[in-house]
Amino acid sequence: MERDGDFLLGDDSHPEVMLDCENSVSSSNLLLDNVGKVILTHDADGLSWTLVDTPSDDGLFCWRAKPFSNSETAVKFSDTYAVEMIDWGTMHECILASAGGCLLRHSSEMYRFAVRSIQKSKTHPSLWSPAVYIFGHKNLQTCQMWVNRINASLDMEPDRPKNLLVFVHPRSGKGNGCKTWEAVVPIFSQANVKTKVTVTERAGHAFDIMASMTNRELNSYDGVVAVGGDGLFNEILNGLLLSRHQVSYPMRPADVNHLVESDYTQSVNDGNNSESSDPGEDHSPLLMNSRHDGPQVTSLGSVDDSCQTETDPGFSLPHERFRFGIIPAGSTDAVVICTTGARDPITSALHIVLGKRVSLDVAQVVRWKITSSSKDEPYVRYAATFAGYGFYGDVITESEKYRWMGPKRYDYAGTKVFLQHRSYEAEVAYLDVDSENTSSTPERGPWISRMKAMCRLPKQANGGACYARCSVCNKKTIQTSIGSSAVAPYPKQSRWLKSRGRFHCVGAAVISCRNEKAPDGLVADAHLSDGFLHLILIKSCPRALYLWHLTEIARKGGNPLNFEFVEHHKTPTFVFTSHGKQSVWNVDGEILQAHQLSAQVFRGLVSIFGTGPEV
Repeated sequence: MERDGDFLLGDDSHPEVMLDCENSVSSSNLLLDNVGKVILTHDADGLSWTLVDTPSDDGLFCWRAKPFSNSETAVKFSDTYAVEMIDWGTMHECILASAGGCLLRHSSEMYRFAVRSIQKSKTHPSLWSPAVYIFGHKNLQTCQMWVNRINASLDMEPDRPKNLLVFVHPRSGKGNGCKTWEAVVPIFSQANVKTKVTVTERAGHAFDIMASMTNRELNSYDGVVAVGGDGLFNEILNGLLLSRHQVSYPMRPADVNHLVESDYTQSVNDGNNSESSDPGEDHSPLLMNSRHDGPQVTSLGSVDDSCQTETDPGFSLPHERFRFGIIPAGSTDAVVICTTGARDPITSALHIVLGKRVSLDVAQVVRWKITSSSKDEPYVRYAATFAGYGFYGDVITESEKYRWMGPKRYDYAGTKVFLQHRSYEAEVAYLDVDSENTSSTPERGPWISRMKAMCRLPKQANGGACYARCSVCNKKTIQTSIGSSAVAPYPKQSRWLKSRGRFHCVGAAVISCRNEKAPDGLVADAHLSDGFLHLILIKSCPRALYLWHLTEIARKGGNPLNFEFVEHHKTPTFVFTSHGKQSVWNVDGEILQAHQLSAQVFRGLVSIFGTGPEV
């Protein structure tokens, strides 16, 4: 009678069972489907298995077929999202006989369980797909004990979501929002993640739900998932932050202009030493002493503050557990490309169920005046990708006329606006933290010389591009609390600098904004969580040179910032004032009309289900 397989874990009387109680390591013989007999080993990090060579019934020595690069392989628990019993069924064993070298396939019936993990593409490591390993055994109890043991290890994995709020935009991108969600639902089901799904019915639907939720309701979820594009993510983000992120406003343009004219030098860390200051008030030269107290009214809808009561628990920012997820189904999907490295719904779903986490900077954009004669009243929006004035504002405005075209409307609108080649008189002031290290504006020189030298200019980088396990984003810094968020301290000798003139575009990138049409993004070396905005000023220039700048953005390895007419500054905050004819701002794809505007960035204000692009 063959005893192979007729044993339980922990039965150290059987010669093929090993159990190391001290190190929590155990192993036994199982059958791996489409491979053969293996020794499966469980330890603190994951599962590993080694193929077993055994003599065949006719006495010839046989080898198990080896579809992998070597005879031993493994899966980590950090990359495993489910294990489940799949009951009695057929298992296949591949054997390579030494006599003649033919591949034999043997089938047998036994109990089975499946281990679900991930597999990374060899050519594109950021692209993930599910990997399923099916193990079999003649004894049901043995399979069940393996399932229980693996489940116990998965339960110890930190940050795995259990309950998620999901918003599906049915008309996002090419109108495939619902189909995209249906394609990834099995992954969430297999990982035992509960989802409360809302299919949005109108613009602002997700915003209204997020803004009206009590903190108690919000704390019952591990995160919120947007099945759509960057616009839906921005809507959800603003619904959360506008009613909960209690923080001082950035400085008004008029106040900054006074500092610049007085050649004022900022002392960043001594604001709280003033004897006349209110001890209950937070101070920073990046911020005004006015406070954002209570909910905001926005173009998406009004926020009802009745949900905030003394008995309602708080919702801190940054939040220790709550994360945002994005299943890409939009026109651009810049956020998901920058945070997962791939524009792929399956990859994003796997990041979410595995509980991956990466911090993300968020910019607070405050409009002070709509026109030069309007009242000085703050209006707040939050941006996670980009805020642009001039060309980018004109494109988004023009594209609204052609929504029936779908994503192609952006190409058409962009071409039309480019041919118009408009520029606008404006003034921009920014906090200069360290001019020598943070500005990548090229040396000045004749445009013709610059054009000739363009092809041989080295790319000017500021610490390299942002990837998974980024040392810049993961660098621990001492932070100064401002309200319910944190602003990183900056060198004491920081000053405001000003640039005034005619601009085709004024832009502020929070992240690199990589997408399929800009493979390196607007700023290739922008980081997800370093506490800086990348201020890009495109001064008036000939149409041909501006076209060159745009083509450099669209080219892999391009140098869009190395032009005479381009200024690039890393800064935590800036202010803007338009003069004469006005354009509009494009804030994460939403139109914002503003004569005076200021912005500040909050380092790692929110967390995303992601790891950053893999290399």
